Amino acid sequence: MTDPAYPRDLVGYGANRPNPKWPDGARLAVNFVMNYEEGSEASILDGDPGPETGLLEGATGVPAGMRDMNAESLYEYGSRVGFWRLMKLFRDFDLPLTVFACALALERNPEAAKAIVDAGHDICCHGWRWEKHWLLSEAEERDHIRRAVASLEKTIGKRPLGWYCRTGASVNTRRLLVEEGGFLYDSDAYNDDLPYWDTRHGRSHLVIPYTMDVNDSKLTNPAGFSTGVDFYDYLRQTFDCLYRESLEGGAMMSIGLHMRIAGRPGRSEGLRNFLHYVRSHTGVWVCNRLDIARHWAATHPKT
Repeated sequence: MTDPAYPRDLVGYGANRPNPKWPDGARLAVNFVMNYEEGSEASILDGDPGPETGLLEGATGVPAGMRDMNAESLYEYGSRVGFWRLMKLFRDFDLPLTVFACALALERNPEAAKAIVDAGHDICCHGWRWEKHWLLSEAEERDHIRRAVASLEKTIGKRPLGWYCRTGASVNTRRLLVEEGGFLYDSDAYNDDLPYWDTRHGRSHLVIPYTMDVNDSKLTNPAGFSTGVDFYDYLRQTFDCLYRESLEGGAMMSIGLHMRIAGRPGRSEGLRNFLHYVRSHTGVWVCNRLDIARHWAATHPKT
């Protein structure tokens, strides 16, 4: 921070980026994230004023105040089919996943929750519901964080150690996470390719930035990707850039997946091709997000 009165850090590491010193001398850490949201999105059935409108295959035109049966069905595909396709894909490649899990969504699918636990995948809390945190009051947000932690602890047998809001945090979120005290990191940032420490809220708090560009959500965006081939090409080009830059000291790549998007057959083939591509390179640490958090805290502790 160059100006303590200005609450943004536009400088970061600057020209002096740290060497991550990934385990076993790896050059590049790669983390795949599967967002588990289906069943926690906006819904008339849950008392919301209108149906979900985000990350659909197209606009359905159903007005607020009415159930959108198409939107509900598109989301259901993720938990009914896409989840199992992605789980099998990563099982076939014997690769770990981080699951950004909305607590209510996992409550509503105990079989999926058990499958995640049995596979040993990392759970990062994606909120109580898939909601916009900037619309919550501070008291509401504090309560929702508490409810989310308690719910996931019951569903998966242990509390989550990471946090990621829907799309973005409120001005209070990180302070409330530090106040809660049980999180090792959050991923409510897109401002770097490496983890960093935030010291503004009474103690050092680790931030592991996430991604909006290396993210299958752009497959439902008219200005984004059109096919699984497009997605694969962007994944590969991002990987190539970071892998080359890692010769100068190491890098990190996050990939965002959604069950109802990447879990579709044609799109999952692009992801499968990318997993083959990653496997063809040496010096790559495919890991979960909690691995990164623990490694960074041990190797780059905030003093």
